[in-house]
Amino acid sequence: MNTAHTGFTRRQILKATGTGMTLFAVAGCVPVMAPEAALQGNVAAPTAETAHPAFTLPELLYAENDLEPYIDALTMNIHRTKHHQAYINNLNNAVADTEWANMRVEEICRQIDRVPETLRTTVRNNGGGHANHSLFWKIMGPNAGGVPGGALGDAINAQWVSFEEFKAQFKAIGVGCFGSGWAWLVVKADGSLDAYSLPNQDSPLMQGDIPLLGVDVWEHAYYLHYQNRRADYLDAWWNVVNWDEVASLYSAAQ
Repeated sequence: MNTAHTGFTRRQILKATGTGMTLFAVAGCVPVMAPEAALQGNVAAPTAETAHPAFTLPELLYAENDLEPYIDALTMNIHRTKHHQAYINNLNNAVADTEWANMRVEEICRQIDRVPETLRTTVRNNGGGHANHSLFWKIMGPNAGGVPGGALGDAINAQWVSFEEFKAQFKAIGVGCFGSGWAWLVVKADGSLDAYSLPNQDSPLMQGDIPLLGVDVWEHAYYLHYQNRRADYLDAWWNVVNWDEVASLYSAAQ
């Protein structure tokens, strides 16, 4: 490579390439991002203090392509290994060397108002993101869907008259969530069921509720396959809901 007119030596260019820095193309100095940097955006990489991070990416209990055709394998991979991992990296960096690094993420969410104000927004966004996604992967699975039975089915029917009415209202909540957020089925403190949306990565745990079922309606959760058709994504999503897992969570909440 001829570097006479670039302002960089060959050694500098090779060094920049190896560290994932932004490079400048020789012709026109067009910025070229390393592929991983482009995917991660402003995500902080783990620091030396988080070489043994407190929070880690949970393993899937099924293959990434097992939810097809309803959720495609590429979306699953990017959603989990890029977006979810980014929340984990940022949370680990935020709470390194603090008491919060020794807590389960669910406990952090329950006590979000106790997190120091200088950390609270970062922990709210990234701790919520970690908790929400960890639940999301668990309450989905292959050969799933159908109608919940047992105590959970009875409770849904008592609250919404029928499962079909619950599905219709839950879909409306998801479609009506402005911008990015989640639709939730939760257990309230009095044991009753409720459904609502929360913005961004807020968790029901942050307001004293226990999440049973949550669907991610951020665009990254569905855009590769459904583009702007959020309603179609929500219709298809019922086919991957693992009602056995949701029923187990309901039983534990009782």
